[in-house]
Amino acid sequence: MTIDELQDLVTEFSQQRDWERFHTPKNLVMALTGEVGELAELFQWLTPEQSQELCDNEQGRVKVEHEIADVLMYLLRLATVLDIDLATAVKSKLQVNEQRYPVELARGRAEKYSELG
Repeated sequence: MTIDELQDLVTEFSQQRDWERFHTPKNLVMALTGEVGELAELFQWLTPEQSQELCDNEQGRVKVEHEIADVLMYLLRLATVLDIDLATAVKSKLQVNEQRYPVELARGRAEKYSELG
């Protein structure tokens, strides 16, 4: 399934419920932030090992999958409302990051681009 097809599914879901009037950019960003918080809550206080193992059982995997899906659905909806082509935006941002994080400087390092030089 393509990004466009996913956006269409989320838009149709919203339209069927007459929710489009609530889906302003501000409201969608606030909802997206809340869903990211719910995803973060699943991992909060876990050790690195526990966070890797969270999806090893069905119950943990379903919780993580649902929160990731909520985040993606709000992000897709926001892009639709703002008429942003997500594929183009990602490609553009990767080009910016290629300049900021050249392989020879960034490989295996977690520093911000301003600290690599």
